[in-house]
Amino acid sequence: MEKVEKERGDIVLVMLIIAILGIGMAMLFSASYSFSARAYQDPLYLVKRQLLWAAIGGVAAFLMTMMPLETIRRALPLLLLATLVAAVLPFVPGIGTRVLGSRRWVTLFGMSFQPSEIVKVTLILYLASYFARREEPEGLPLSTLIPPFIVVCVFAAVILLQNDYSTAIFIVITGLSMLFIARVNALHFALITLFTGTLGFLLLFTRAHRVQRLLAYFDLSSYATGSGYQIVNAKAALAGGGFWGRGLGRSLAKLGPLPMAHSDFIYTIVTEETGLLGAIFVLLLFAFLAWRGFQISARAPDSFTSYAAFGVTAAISLQALLNMAVAVGLVPTTGVTLPLFSAGGSSLFATLLMCGLLVNLSRRTSRV
Repeated sequence: MEKVEKERGDIVLVMLIIAILGIGMAMLFSASYSFSARAYQDPLYLVKRQLLWAAIGGVAAFLMTMMPLETIRRALPLLLLATLVAAVLPFVPGIGTRVLGSRRWVTLFGMSFQPSEIVKVTLILYLASYFARREEPEGLPLSTLIPPFIVVCVFAAVILLQNDYSTAIFIVITGLSMLFIARVNALHFALITLFTGTLGFLLLFTRAHRVQRLLAYFDLSSYATGSGYQIVNAKAALAGGGFWGRGLGRSLAKLGPLPMAHSDFIYTIVTEETGLLGAIFVLLLFAFLAWRGFQISARAPDSFTSYAAFGVTAAISLQALLNMAVAVGLVPTTGVTLPLFSAGGSSLFATLLMCGLLVNLSRRTSRV
């Protein structure tokens, strides 16, 4: 009985993921139908694309839940190489697609995909396997940290060259979180964090629009019609929502004042339509998901399972927290989406893949 129960995985986690995805899809319909009608002459255009990617991602997640972890670990060298090849495909003429000065997408068979989203999954698995093989009671020596540091930097550099600063920094942060859970020497961890943090801060000033977003964050009134335009309208939408919200489907910001309401700022629409109560409810859903994932990590019987569960949970929860912080104006504007809510097939596919991996990892743990 115990073996069968473990093999089923965490049913509560599965139901939670389905609930978040369902609520996210409903909010995406509300946030996107006006934009879809204007841009594509079809109010359901973005929702239909999201449903297609949800189906593809759901199948991939199911397969991930059934795949033996040992098989995944053995395939990691090939998977790492394949992910690197995929990451450079946006630079290949005829395959890569340039949008607004960025080369982040690959277009095949009429569908676009952002390979950098898959990088998150591969790096988590690679780092979990690497640290699990080399852990020592007294901590990892500095020389042991060089290979994973190089791998993370290579992927971050490729993504940065695509003009995707937010994702590159997020990948570095995910790598640092994996270093932390692997119980790296505190001095070594501090040195690596200081180096990457300083470098990331300096790279912030290599593009004018990044500097303008930073300036708008500190002096919003001076940039209200420029780089601070989204934040100004987002804050107005938040104020309009109040405690109870305007009501589902009744957002005013999504009708035009708030660009990217269906993507980067969908949490603003959630708050405007459902009020402070709805915003807290969505936040609690992700908090419950994070608690469930970290419980899986804490109860794991081996280091690989623990590290992988921690990495997946940290990646999803930190991305959700960052998106929400941007939507309410707590941090400067970035291009990070809200997992399982925002429009974007690549992000949805990668998130569902990570969710499938987390359910797979839960098979090895005792029930909470």
